[in-house]
Formats: sequence, C-alpha cells, structure tokens
Amino acid sequence: MKFKGKVAVITGAGSGIGRATALKFSDEGAKVVVSDIDELKATETAESIVQRGGEAIYVKTDVSKFKDVQNLINTAIAQYSKIDILHNNAGILINSNLVDMDEGDYGKVLAVNLKGVWLGSKVTIPHMIKKGGGVIVNTASRFGFFGAAGFGAYCASKAGVIALTKVLAIENAQHNIRVNCVCPGPVVTPMTMGDTSHLLPGPAKEVEERIPLKRPAQPEDVANAVLFLASDDASYITGVALLVDGGESAL
Repeated sequence: MKFKGKVAVITGAGSGIGRATALKFSDEGAKVVVSDIDELKATETAESIVQRGGEAIYVKTDVSKFKDVQNLINTAIAQYSKIDILHNNAGILINSNLVDMDEGDYGKVLAVNLKGVWLGSKVTIPHMIKKGGGVIVNTASRFGFFGAAGFGAYCASKAGVIALTKVLAIENAQHNIRVNCVCPGPVVTPMTMGDTSHLLPGPAKEVEERIPLKRPAQPEDVANAVLFLASDDASYITGVALLVDGGESAL
C-alpha cells in the first residue's frame, strides 16, 4: 500500500494507460479522481475501482479547456482536501502527413497532448505548494525523441511534453514538487485499436520484430513506470523522461 492516504488525479483514465494507472494507484491505497472526456468509459473505471474495494470519483474533463481543468482540480480538492499526485495522461493521435494535415486537426492534437499537460500542472501546482509538495507524472512518448512519417503533430506534441516536464521540474523543485514523464513505445490500447502498426510504420508483426523484447507494451507496463516515478522510491528523481519501449530506443 505505497500510496495509502494519497490522492491521485488521472486524466485520460477511461481506457488504456490511464485506466491501468488508476486501478494500480487504487490497489496501492490511493483515492483516485478519474478524469476523461468519455463519460461512459471513465465511469466504468471509477466503478471498477469501487468494486475492487477502492475509492474513486469521476469528473468529465476536456483537458484542452481551462474551465474544465479548473473544475477537475477544484472538485478533487473539495472532495479530498488535497492532491498528492497528478498524472497528465490524456492524449489523442491523428495520423496524417504534415503537409496534408488539416489546421484544425493539428491544433487539436497540440491542444490535448501539450496544452492539456500545461493546464493540468498550472492549476494543480499552487495546491501542491500549499500542502508542501507533490508529484506530477506526464505521459509523453518515444516519439518525443524520434520522428515518424505520418505522426508529425503527435511527435511535436510529445517532444513538447518532454521539454515542459523538464522546465516544470526545475521551476518547482524548491517547492518539493517532482515532475517526470514516461515515454512509451508501442502500447496496445483502444487509441491504437490493439494494433501496433498505428504507432509505428509497417505491419504489426514487423513492428514487434524491431522491439528487442519482441512485444508491444501492455498498459500495465507503462502504469508500473508511472507508479514508480510517483512513489517515494523515486524521491531523488525529477526532470526525467523515462523510456518504456521494450529496448527499441537502444537500437
């Protein structure tokens, strides 16, 4: 029960990495604020936590909108009086070459993936400062380090998350707030429809062959990394972009 008595707010918790992280935080004793724009899926996550003996509430949130994020954090504070952990996880993926990409789609990817991380941190950090500290873990991507044709907006947004993470870590270390990010490779999630070819060029089998561990990640693999960074075991780690990609970046 590493997080007993802690309160964790998780965006994009309706499915995939967010749901896996929410369940694991609850299993380790945390009270979880489940956030997602998809009310049905997020409600299912919250209900699953309660069925497993945990405590959770759901707040519908569009992370690209300040008022939504403010409502999320205010609701968490009203319910639990504090926030110990923020997992900025919500993200979207729109596949298109940059030259062909619609301006609205490009803006949407950056608004959710990058602006959403900034807004979540901006609104939460003052509460963490007031209580004497906290932890933020952002979801970036392997594609924050490497480019891939057809994923330009996604790559740009995730590279931004890595940079934002480092700056937030520097600016808030004096307040006992640690900020890190996880950078997954291919993960089997609803966003990728269970097909790793949506995350890397080429057929899924070809993708798997390029990964030293010979398999894409499951959401729980990434959730384990998030929990580590949020735990006291990582008390001297901040400003880090942790690759969780089965060794692919080592090639």
